[in-house]
Amino acid sequence: MKQVFIGKEKMPASQVVVGAMRLAGFNAGEMADFIHFALDNGVNYFDHADIYGGGRSEEVFGEALKADPSIKREDLFIQSKCAIRKGEVSYYDFSKEHILNSVDGILKRLGVDYLDALLLHRPDALCEPSEVAAAFDELEKAGKVRHFGVSNHNPGQIELLKKCVKQELAINQLQFSICVSNMIARGMEANMDTSGSVDHDGGILDYCRLKDITIQAWSPFQMSNWRGTFLGNGEYKELNGVLDKLAAKYGVSASAIAAAWIARHPAGIQIIAGTSKKEHLKDIIDGANITLTRPEWYEIYLSAGHILP
Repeated sequence: MKQVFIGKEKMPASQVVVGAMRLAGFNAGEMADFIHFALDNGVNYFDHADIYGGGRSEEVFGEALKADPSIKREDLFIQSKCAIRKGEVSYYDFSKEHILNSVDGILKRLGVDYLDALLLHRPDALCEPSEVAAAFDELEKAGKVRHFGVSNHNPGQIELLKKCVKQELAINQLQFSICVSNMIARGMEANMDTSGSVDHDGGILDYCRLKDITIQAWSPFQMSNWRGTFLGNGEYKELNGVLDKLAAKYGVSASAIAAAWIARHPAGIQIIAGTSKKEHLKDIIDGANITLTRPEWYEIYLSAGHILP
């Protein structure tokens, strides 16, 4: 399994990440088996959030760790996220109190003493950077969180946090796939009057590369607006033809080639595998270990409907 090096500290981690969103239905034994499968295939990074399964994803992960002592905490890079609050009114919350309470709940559910990384899940319009900074300082001092980051943030929002936050913001989790790739298109189509040239994110890809912030790609096989996967979808007939052709060449699945497309980017993007199926996780791992040629990468990009000037 290829490794990437996260943040300015260049922490080594697997390029593929196990996303826990769909794992809430596992029991402890099934979760332990899935963790072992990931580790046996070189994946040591596990991504949680306090809202996944209403907290159940973290609970069953913790139950698996407790039930199977052969899984060593030091062999795992455990990340979780907080700030999304669900209820009669859903909202985002970067208050110091909520961040601290969230981390205590996360640690209790996981049954661990610390998180390797904590991400703020989505930008809070009412964010007070000083409150975030106070929470991060307290968590770091207590040894509850070792590294920090964000999710779905643009450069200005990150800079606002950095006004007060002294810790490195090492990670930014963003939606990214062959078909949801404005991060690429807006640079490729710069100075053009085309839909792809519209800057939706403030140049987040280049910003993260300049600031040594590792991007984690969520929904790596999805079309825009949560319309489902592009794999095998008639809307992307040309793309699927190219993926199938390259899959045959490399002896892997089409989804492996779609993962290889993300892994090929020099930003060292991590791929979040949001699956509960071992075979699909293995496809993504296989893809991350393939290095597509430059012509192959561009052929995939263009077959999804993107353009070159």
